Amino acid sequence: MLMLDTIRIFLPALLAFLIGVGLTPFVSHWLYKHRFWKPKAGKVALDGAPAAEFNRLHEARETGVPRAGGIVVWASVLLTAGLLQALSVLAPESFEFLAFISRNQTWVPLGALIIGALIGFLDDLYEVRGQGGLRLRTRLVAVCVVALLCAWWFYDRLEVSSVSFLFFDNPIELGAFFIPFFVAVALALYAGSIIDGIDGLSGGVYSIIFASYAGIAFFQNQMDIAALCAAIVGGLLAFLWFNIPPARFYLSETGTMALTLALTVIAFLTDTRVGGVGISVLPVIALLLVVTVLSSILQVISKKFFGRKLFRIAPLHHHFEALGWPPYKVVMRYWVVGVVAAIIGLSLALL
Repeated sequence: MLMLDTIRIFLPALLAFLIGVGLTPFVSHWLYKHRFWKPKAGKVALDGAPAAEFNRLHEARETGVPRAGGIVVWASVLLTAGLLQALSVLAPESFEFLAFISRNQTWVPLGALIIGALIGFLDDLYEVRGQGGLRLRTRLVAVCVVALLCAWWFYDRLEVSSVSFLFFDNPIELGAFFIPFFVAVALALYAGSIIDGIDGLSGGVYSIIFASYAGIAFFQNQMDIAALCAAIVGGLLAFLWFNIPPARFYLSETGTMALTLALTVIAFLTDTRVGGVGISVLPVIALLLVVTVLSSILQVISKKFFGRKLFRIAPLHHHFEALGWPPYKVVMRYWVVGVVAAIIGLSLALL
């Protein structure tokens, strides 16, 4: 039984990786053929002024390297899920146990992944057409709407209205406030997607996070969720293979919005519903996303109230670049910290 469960996890990861690697030449050709990159280099800070330090470090790579590399991730996941589902129908006696599309575990995270991917792709499309992408307000509203629908599903259909906390014996009942709490978590994770800024960084960080939740779901006997997380890891590793410097393409919105919305749903599916603490360990496992958001918030507060920058550039990984760290050193040290945080978070989840 343990061997079959292990195959259910590792096979989707392997398939997604192989499919992603096989897809990449076609996706890459299409992105380069259609010049799927920003027509004009340069970034503007939150206060509307040119981000001079960021532009000094990255302006040369902003044109000529396509966006929308996240297609490799979500397409490989969907093709893996579809292939295993088809095999389970064609030969149920041999492959039924491998299918991981299920109403009670993976419909909602897969739906969130797809919707996030489509909205993110629209933003990338507007960006490469010189329209500046979707406005931040529009993207935040989109995240809120998707999160509201998912929260309603949890609250009304799954009858989940509480959240578990580490070292507390009983879950904390939120009642109807569960819905805005769910939306707040989704927005916080989406804010962390600004970690997509150095070749290889976001792919490695998200791989570690989803691998952790694959482990949590596995030990909760939620095999379909574990398989989905594993497939996402496989897709991310395929993306990372081509995103290691010099990157062939960037994850961008179609990747990060899809991943953060799916991660939100998965974190809640591994929480109170099955007696887990998926939400409590989220800030630990996703520590690097938390640090990324906090560094940006602190930078804005420092500039607004004290008239000076706290960091040479925010978020924090770009600050290290500005200090002279080579990009590969920043990325590898982030990977190391991410693995350590994931081990701690996974250990806490299994207590």
